[in-house]
Amino acid sequence: MSDLRELGAALARWAGEEPVGVVRVLDRHGFGTVESGQLLAGTPAGAVAGGVYNGALDHAAVPLAATAAEEPVLKTAHVAEPDALAAGLTCSGGATLLGHPLDGQAAAALGEALQRGVPAALVTTVDGRAALVLVGPDLAERTGGLGVDLDAAAADAARSLLRRGATATERVTVGDAELLLDLWVPVPTVLVVGTGAIGDALDAQAALLGWHTRRETDVDAATAAVEEFNDADVLVLLDHAPKFDATLIAGLRRGRGFIGALGSRRTQAARRERLLAKGVTEEELARLYGPVGLDLGARTSAETAVSIVAQVIAARSGRSAQPLTAVTGQIGA
Repeated sequence: MSDLRELGAALARWAGEEPVGVVRVLDRHGFGTVESGQLLAGTPAGAVAGGVYNGALDHAAVPLAATAAEEPVLKTAHVAEPDALAAGLTCSGGATLLGHPLDGQAAAALGEALQRGVPAALVTTVDGRAALVLVGPDLAERTGGLGVDLDAAAADAARSLLRRGATATERVTVGDAELLLDLWVPVPTVLVVGTGAIGDALDAQAALLGWHTRRETDVDAATAAVEEFNDADVLVLLDHAPKFDATLIAGLRRGRGFIGALGSRRTQAARRERLLAKGVTEEELARLYGPVGLDLGARTSAETAVSIVAQVIAARSGRSAQPLTAVTGQIGA
């Protein structure tokens, strides 16, 4: 389970049971290149999840999370060069940390989104006294609020960031208000089941996109992995052996992620008959991308990998994968 999924599970578990405080980075200097979307959550009892800068700021962030469960608070923290390097950072640095409460509904909404692997945004005033959580493929689902005059503008700012397709942390000015916006865009994990050149090409293509990959050849390990899928995850089944029907069934019934299988029309037809005989419904089968990939005229393993990831991108975006000349509207929106 990824760090964000573990953090999401903790937020969902705590929501409604005890106060939750979150710690975010309001400003920083130094540390070198670090990922956006840093978030640590905690409770007054001392439970914590997530992290800030690989744990280098835990000495300040962990107690701050407990305090922030009750009221917003700012804290400045510094990390010396040896401690920063030990944590895997490039250099020393300092940060202004914003700790603030997250009510039960907001914590539950954010936690569920992080677990499921769908885009999520947390927008607050820079004093942490009002919070808005936006989740979903288009960030259309709202929990909490910043005030009537700010909610729509904050949502527009979050969606504008979402179009970049990457996790981000930004300060946003709306009228006289300054907001802190954290956006989390899930990174797919591609589970490649089987061996061969296409699997190697998928590894390379996923790496180019910044996606994670996992290779499995054992049916039990592959099935267990699919049973843990969230909405961002991808299965590409290369092996045609009937024993891997169990992996497909697990994925189709899980109802999350992209489930694709390689194979000729004949292979797909035989697989379909086996799955139906094993109780898979037509509705469940409709989720199976088989044969997987777009009709690009791919002839090599590398080109086949491109056709597969292109279909994944289109499916994640809800697009039809038509030529841009055949569609209207803003390109890339």
